[in-house]
Amino acid sequence: MPGSDKTSPTAHSTSSTAPTPNSTNTDEKWSLTEEEIQLLYPLVEQSLEVATQEARRTQDLLMSATPGSPEFVQAQKRLQTLQDLLSLAEAWRQTQRDVHEFQQWLTQEDRPDIQEEIRATLHELANEERHLFLEILQRLAPAEPEDERPAIIEIRSGTGGDEAALFAGDLFRMYVRYCERKGWKWELLSAHEGKIGGYKHVILKIKQNGTYGILKFESGVHRVQRIPITESGGRIHTSTASVVVLPEPDPLEVQIDEKDIRRETFRASGPGGQHVNKTESAVRLVHIPTGIVVECQDERSQHQNFQKALRLLRLRLYERYRQEREQALRQRRRSAIRTGDRSEKIRTYNFPQNRVTDHRIRLTLYQLEDILDGDLDPLIQALRIHQAIQHLKTQSHDKETLSFHASAPS
Repeated sequence: MPGSDKTSPTAHSTSSTAPTPNSTNTDEKWSLTEEEIQLLYPLVEQSLEVATQEARRTQDLLMSATPGSPEFVQAQKRLQTLQDLLSLAEAWRQTQRDVHEFQQWLTQEDRPDIQEEIRATLHELANEERHLFLEILQRLAPAEPEDERPAIIEIRSGTGGDEAALFAGDLFRMYVRYCERKGWKWELLSAHEGKIGGYKHVILKIKQNGTYGILKFESGVHRVQRIPITESGGRIHTSTASVVVLPEPDPLEVQIDEKDIRRETFRASGPGGQHVNKTESAVRLVHIPTGIVVECQDERSQHQNFQKALRLLRLRLYERYRQEREQALRQRRRSAIRTGDRSEKIRTYNFPQNRVTDHRIRLTLYQLEDILDGDLDPLIQALRIHQAIQHLKTQSHDKETLSFHASAPS
C-alpha cells in the first residue's frame, strides 16, 4: 500500500489514562431514548405504508415492461430494494408481537424461576427489536441517484505542516482498510507524498457500485489532536486534513472537447528508476476554458499517464459543476447533514483520549484505533440514522408531498 509504512497511527503518542480501545460512549444529546423511538414509530409506519404501495405499483410496472429493457431492469432493482425493506419491517413487527406475548405471559406467571427466564427472553427481544428498528431507519435515509455510483475520495493535508500530511496519510489508510474489510477493490488515482511521510494530496477510487452513497458523509474537515513524532516537548498539536467524496463522473455528463485541452509532457520525478529520468512520460493537461490543471506521472508510459490525467480532469470539472449546483440550491436544501462542504469541521480524532467525535451529530466513540483501522460502520450507520430521522420529521410536517426514499443496505 503506498505510504502505509509512513502513516501508521500507532507512530504517535497516546495517553496511558485513555479509555480502553473497546469502550464506547454515545453523547446523550445524540443517542435515542426509548421514548424518542416510540415517537418515531408512527412516522416509520407511515413510510412503510408508502413503500408497500410503491412495491405494488412497481410489480405492475414489471408485468407490463419488456424483459431486459432499461425500464424493466430499473424496476426490478427498485422492487428488490423495497422487498428487502418490507421483509425487514415484517421481522420487526413479529418481534413486537413476540414482546407483547411474553409480557402477557409474565403477568400471568407466578413461578420465580420461569419469571426470570421470561425476563431474560424479553431483554433479548427488546434488543432485537431496537436493532431491527435502527436498521429500518438506515434504509429510510433519503437516497439520491448518484448514491449507486463508485466513490472517489480526495484527501488534502491542511493546517499543521508535516503533521497534517501524516494525518492525511492516516485517513488514506483508514479508507483503504475500510475497503479491505468490505471486500471492495480500490485504485490510487493520484498521490503527492509529504516530506516525512503521509500525503499532501491523494485521490483514490473505490470501484464498487454504491460506495458513494455509503461514504458521502465523510466530506469535510477532519481534525487530529495528538503529539507529533517531530515534537520533542511532548505538546499536543492540532492539525487538519480535508476530505471530499464524489461519485464517479459519467463520461456523458462531463463532455471534454479536445480543442479545449492543452497537453504538455515532461520528465517524471521521484522513484521509478532510470526510466523516469530519460523519457518524457509525465503528462500535464490544461483545460483552457476553466484554467484547471492536472498532471500525472505515476505510470511508465505517456499514454497511460494521459488517460489517467484525462480522468482526473473529468473529475475536477465534475466537482466544479457540483459545487456550482450546490451553491444554487443551498437556500432550498433541507438536508440534515451536509455532504460536500470542504470548510465544515465534521470530526475530531483525539489521540490522548482515544476519542473520535463527529460534531454534526455529537457522537463520541472511544474507539480511535479501531476507527483508524477501518472500522467506520458505527459512524456511518449513526449518520444515516440521524439523516433518516430528520427526513421523517420533515415529511411528517408536509404530508401532502410525502414521498418514500429507500436506500440499499450498506
